[in-house]
Amino acid sequence: MKPFTYERATSPAEAAASAARLEDAKFVAGGTNLLDLMKLEIETPKHLIDVNGLSLDKIEPTAEGGLRIGALVRNTDLAADPRVRRDYGVLSRALLAGASGQLRNKATTAGNLLQRTRCPYFYDSNQACNKRQPGSGCAAIGGFSRQHAVIGASEACIATHASDMAVAMRALDATVETVRPDGAARNIPIVDLHRLPGDTPDIETTLKPGELITAVTLPKPVGGTHIYRKVRDRASYAFALVSVAAIVQRDGTGRVALGGVAHKPWRVEAAEAEMSRGARAVAARLLDGARPTRENAFKLTLAERTLGAVLIEARG
Repeated sequence: MKPFTYERATSPAEAAASAARLEDAKFVAGGTNLLDLMKLEIETPKHLIDVNGLSLDKIEPTAEGGLRIGALVRNTDLAADPRVRRDYGVLSRALLAGASGQLRNKATTAGNLLQRTRCPYFYDSNQACNKRQPGSGCAAIGGFSRQHAVIGASEACIATHASDMAVAMRALDATVETVRPDGAARNIPIVDLHRLPGDTPDIETTLKPGELITAVTLPKPVGGTHIYRKVRDRASYAFALVSVAAIVQRDGTGRVALGGVAHKPWRVEAAEAEMSRGARAVAARLLDGARPTRENAFKLTLAERTLGAVLIEARG
């Protein structure tokens, strides 16, 4: 373990200002991802800013009829909230599919969105990884790539995003609220929060240095049947090979986002116009331009079949 200093922030603006002022500073709340990475010396922050005392742990209705979820709301509490279960069932189901009860008790809403990839080459410091060490290469390309991205990847990185919650948030058109080091607030549509890898896979979000997530806002409920289906190698909280977050209306229209296939939650709104034609038509538009490896090409068929099962379930 590398030595580091520590402070407890007393306000979101103070936390953001401190993170921008101090070199290699990181926010910590539940620590379910960060602490593991610190133990492996993949993350080596010089300063930790504990944000647990910032009173960002409430779920409140908005004036527009939606919900405002504080950044520090624990995954267990969010999944169990009666309003979330009733009006945003896809989110509750995604959270319950995402981790063990012990992890959900500690993991936070903001931390879940910002968790880093579980690519084994990222975790192995003996392997080349442009996320861990920019410019070193990507050992996953040409390596064992069964779990990796089939779309939205680049010559620099083929990792996938690990979050189940983020996939559901993408289907729900959530908005991420932040505070900047100067105290100014910003709203980021979740579609714009996570970046594709391009030439800089180490830059994973559009957050600026020191910018702190304070809440996630869900719009007014849209009704419909909410389903989250996750296909994985084992039932015991493995990461997704493919997951589908879907909201299907009675007339067959709806929304679909995929997990396990890209560097960010993957949704193509134009594909949703094909829902009346069935899973094959939707999947073809969703995954248009896919560039799978030999080892993960099965994900294209798996995504289509999983979506088909979801649409059958939605029809009852």
